[in-house]
Amino acid sequence: MRLSVIIPTWNEQSRIAQAVRMALAAGVEEVIVSDGGSTDGTVAAAAAAGAKTVVGSRSRGRQQNAGARAASGDTLLFLHADTVLPPDFPWHTAQTLAQPGVSAGAFRFRLDEQGLSMALVEWMVRWRCRLFSMPYGDQAIFLRRAEFDRAGGFPDMPIMEDYALVRRLQRQGRIAIADADAVTSARRWSRMGLWRTTWANQLCLLAYWLDVSPERIARWRRA
Repeated sequence: MRLSVIIPTWNEQSRIAQAVRMALAAGVEEVIVSDGGSTDGTVAAAAAAGAKTVVGSRSRGRQQNAGARAASGDTLLFLHADTVLPPDFPWHTAQTLAQPGVSAGAFRFRLDEQGLSMALVEWMVRWRCRLFSMPYGDQAIFLRRAEFDRAGGFPDMPIMEDYALVRRLQRQGRIAIADADAVTSARRWSRMGLWRTTWANQLCLLAYWLDVSPERIARWRRA
């Protein structure tokens, strides 16, 4: 397995170098940072840490597709800059994708802060994955390039692109959860609060199902 790690970024200068170095230290084929026009030093920091860089317009679906096109690996892992993978994540990736009938995988969800509210978020994500096989992008979705191409890649969307891709992949096989944690920054929940963040996520999902344009959802979410 030749594993390429793809990280979409926008103004992640403070985090990107560590994310790149940790992925390279695990022995992956390459790390590609696909930037959406950052106004800070994200691209320079990523290149200095050893990543290949791709720069384009800001849209997470478009950025991840651009990273996939630039990748040489036969297996792709899409990582958010504020998510930390276990040191042996390439092994977990290979083991998960080797299971019969699996089209893609992701890691268990864990936050980098403790407390009752954060534990509740982790519990809700765990049951979402168990009942609906629906991991999100902050769980580091990974899959074989052939499955990615068969699904048509990420939709060209600024938000909900991970949800839309996973739904496509569910038609191709089972979505498996690796027996290891991806630790994600709790900054959104800390800044907005548990219930406000949860309701914002659910409203985005409802708007998507009601055919509200992803661009409009993204503008509302940023506001």
